[in-house]
Amino acid sequence: MTEGPRRFGVAAQIDGLKTSLRETWATLKAKGPGQIQFWFIALVIGIAAGFAALFFRMGISFLQETLYGTEDVRTVHSFAETLPWFVILIIPIFGGLVVGLILNWYTDDGRVRSVADVIEGAALNDGRVETRAGLASALASMITLGTGGSTGREGPVVHLAGVISTWVSNRILADGITGRDLLGCAVAAAVSASFNAPIAGAIFALEVVLRHFAVHAFAPIVVASAAGTVINRLAFGDVTEFTLPTGSALEFYIELPAFLILGLVCGIVAVLFMRAIFWSETFGSHVQRRLGMPRFLRPMLAGAGLGAIAIFYPHIIGVGYETTSAALTGQLLLHEAIVFAVLKAVAVSITMGGRMGGGVFSPSLMMGALTGLAFGAIATGLLPNVSGSQTLYALAGMGALAAAVLGAPISTTLIVFELTGDWQTGLAVMVAVSTSTALASKLVDRSFFLTQLERRNIHLAAGPQAYLLAMFRVANVMRKPGDADAAATEDIWAAIEEGLFIDGNSTLEAAMPIFERTNRRFLAVVRVGAEGEPPEILGSLFQVDALRAYNRALAATAAEEHS
Repeated sequence: MTEGPRRFGVAAQIDGLKTSLRETWATLKAKGPGQIQFWFIALVIGIAAGFAALFFRMGISFLQETLYGTEDVRTVHSFAETLPWFVILIIPIFGGLVVGLILNWYTDDGRVRSVADVIEGAALNDGRVETRAGLASALASMITLGTGGSTGREGPVVHLAGVISTWVSNRILADGITGRDLLGCAVAAAVSASFNAPIAGAIFALEVVLRHFAVHAFAPIVVASAAGTVINRLAFGDVTEFTLPTGSALEFYIELPAFLILGLVCGIVAVLFMRAIFWSETFGSHVQRRLGMPRFLRPMLAGAGLGAIAIFYPHIIGVGYETTSAALTGQLLLHEAIVFAVLKAVAVSITMGGRMGGGVFSPSLMMGALTGLAFGAIATGLLPNVSGSQTLYALAGMGALAAAVLGAPISTTLIVFELTGDWQTGLAVMVAVSTSTALASKLVDRSFFLTQLERRNIHLAAGPQAYLLAMFRVANVMRKPGDADAAATEDIWAAIEEGLFIDGNSTLEAAMPIFERTNRRFLAVVRVGAEGEPPEILGSLFQVDALRAYNRALAATAAEEHS
């Protein structure tokens, strides 16, 4: 007699749970998540992004072990020295061809998506990034790094995390603030899982991607960052990426001016490094146009260049942790540090200019460590009685150059500490980082990523006051014919005859300079017809409407950043 009612009670509970879940999902889609729900979503995104970063790293290791035959991918360049020269040459060529085909099929421009695109998504697209192109870019970058490409893994991992947060944001119909916060959670988890650096991962998401430190975003981002770190430590243990020799203490405070100078040197090297990459990108595009070369061949040719260099200097292969570790432990001579730094810059420029994919953070760490070691060798040689260890200069240089490239002095300083586990030399690192970023930010548009966007005519470096106008299409702000207070048709035609018109697909970024130059109340909004045909009137854009939309966007941005 009791079995039936008990079964009925269990079934009723299950039905009730299903109903509750459906109602919760409907509420999430209709009203967005509440605070507790949002933190739970942040945790789930953190776990997903952490696993994505883990699988990405394992995929690179699998490719390197398979293609180069090494058992320890951290010593891949030492193992590559024992391989026949034609193997070292062929592997990156093959990798470049596969990368080119993937990007040709799954992107509209053959370009790998990376951190700059995530920053753009946060600023201009409510925290969303491209999904199809993003997944293709992650796969292409994995193949690039697994076949000898000379870049880093953080760029594609950050964008891959953005793809995860975008999927979630689209499912719950997240607004701009929620979408950006979820994007920050995903990025923090991905960086933390990549480098076992939970503090730096959280600050990186705020400092580089969201570009503000709003209190409301801090807690969920930290939750996601911690989740990503747990994923890393479950797989690799609680170990640092680099091991430093003991005794790297700062020799009194008299040595601090040397680290100020080191920061300036690293700032200059960082600018040269960034400009070399941009020049390589421009040169590659020019050659591709002049030769009429299919875009899928561009990465293959870059792979050939990398293979040719790697035959003689296999140090350029992959992320470069082995060389970075050698610099941090003082195992390189002065001339070796200089030569390897120059070759790494050339190799990264070829990889990025050839559109093979990858990031710039790990190469920046390697170049910074080499630059710092070279500077330290000279400084300690000139003033041996008041100088500390050369490896301390390598550590400070690693942070200084990477901070200048990323435009992220806070998160880079923290990530250097977490990568090495050495918190006792913080003063030297901070001094070098401060001067390098101050100098480099004046010579580029604040960072490598923002300069990339500036080269695409996306103006984020100057702040919201510069880019918010680009978010409003004229057609969405104009007054249509027949609307209240719309301009009369004859006045619109008069404006057209004076040349005071703008296309409806343009943005307020194009309209505001015309208002400022002419001081007109309104502009005609048209759809330009074929040659010889009159334009079609769409409406009229009033200056007061444009200013009102702009002011509302500024107020919303300020409210988000200070919430």
